[in-house]
Amino acid sequence: MQGVVDNERRMTLVEHLGELRKVLIVSLLAWTVATIVAFVFKDFVLGLLLHPLKLILRNSHSIVSSAIFTGPTEGLTVPMKVAAVVGFVLALPVILWQAWSFVSPGLRPVERKFAGPFIGSALLLFACGAAFAYFVMPIGLGFLANFLSNNAVYFPDINQYLSFFLLLVVVFGVTFELPVVLVLLGVLRIISSKWLKAKRKVAYVVIILAALVVTPGADPFTPTALVVPLLLLYEASIQVLVRVFHR
Repeated sequence: MQGVVDNERRMTLVEHLGELRKVLIVSLLAWTVATIVAFVFKDFVLGLLLHPLKLILRNSHSIVSSAIFTGPTEGLTVPMKVAAVVGFVLALPVILWQAWSFVSPGLRPVERKFAGPFIGSALLLFACGAAFAYFVMPIGLGFLANFLSNNAVYFPDINQYLSFFLLLVVVFGVTFELPVVLVLLGVLRIISSKWLKAKRKVAYVVIILAALVVTPGADPFTPTALVVPLLLLYEASIQVLVRVFHR
């Protein structure tokens, strides 16, 4: 009897591993296809990413009109790196769907009910954070690029610029997930709207300090641009818990 039970457990484990393998293969395939598509449209993608920098250089009357590269292979490696990152972002809905299909059988009906809205909200908020970073970045980057005034000339290296840009996008995208985290904790009854209201002052201080720490660069504009929406999202989380989940 024990042997039969062990055999059933092994079969279940094998089935789970098979499903996990399928999830990984489909996710990797989606990432690969999306990366190829991003590489095919590399001129459009790079033009979109470099637009804020070109705007800054044009307004500062720089002697260069775009980013530069110094390595002989960067003309190929930079588009490949950008395509891989953009491809992952494009494939993220498929990857999350595959992850959901893997874990959903083990969830209770009530958990499945809320999983879809939570995943959708997470994607939407990340996209909003990334878009917000795209539009506020020229302010901070312009301050940094012109801080030395006429004492030095800013020659933007494309690798350094894209690293700065992508880091800023990730920081804004991830921090904009604050409502998802707070509402999820509220649904799990770990926190409540009353608790969030009681800890509002402490939360504000933590948000301000976190914005100062996680934002790249040393300009005062980027952290401020991050703090304001995060405070609004904190308050929005309280309203969602009260009005939607009655917590």
